[in-house]
Parts: sequence; structure tokens; C-alpha cells
Amino acid sequence: MIGFYLETDSGLPTYLQLVRQVEHALRLGRLQPGDQLPSVRDVVAELAINPNTVAKAYRDLETRGLLDSRQGRGTFVRDGVGYERSAVHVALQRKIRRWITEAIAAGMTREDVAALFDSTVHELFVEGVA
Repeated sequence: MIGFYLETDSGLPTYLQLVRQVEHALRLGRLQPGDQLPSVRDVVAELAINPNTVAKAYRDLETRGLLDSRQGRGTFVRDGVGYERSAVHVALQRKIRRWITEAIAAGMTREDVAALFDSTVHELFVEGVA
């Protein structure tokens, strides 16, 4: 089951934060087809946000073909969606954790780390290096 969280300083609307967290959990293999997401009521109680915000995020994900809403039963990851968490993912995550730990020890903030990571991804993918 996914545990949602909010980053109040991210500048990203709350519903998009929820959408992004589900997308990331799918890409990382933390959510699998058939997994049930927390109910709107549970997310509202946990995060103290408006129920319409959670409903909007779930609708957005359903429109994208990632979730299925089942009347009276809940919201589930659609069959055929998601990835297996491979040994490569696990190894790379360990390396990234070490890199972030080193960056924090060097005095970098979360925003500094994110900016450095995003700019490097941009260089490698958008500019055609990768």
C-alpha cells in the first residue's frame, strides 16, 4: 500500500503531488496490478486535505488508464500497469542513496540536490548525451 505525503514547499499542487507519487510507485514496482490505493477518506484523514483533491488525483490517474475505480470496493491499480522491481533498480537506488547522503553531508539542501539531479537528467536525455 502506498503512503502519501505532502511537500508544502514544492510549489506543486496537492493533487499533482498525489498523482506523481502513484506514478513513481508504479515505476519503482512499489505498486502492482491489483493493489488497492487508500480510500479517499483515509487519505483525507492522514493528510488533512480536501476530499475533492484526492478524488481529482484518482480521477486523473483513472483517465490515464492507470487505475480502476470499483463502485463500493475502492480504487485499484489496473491490470497490465506497473513494473517489476529489478535487481538493477535496487542497486541503483543504493547508489543514489549514497550520493544523496554525500550531498547532504556536503551541506546541500533538498532543493540543491533536486536542482543538480534535474539539470543532469536534462543534459543526458534532452541534449542527447544518453
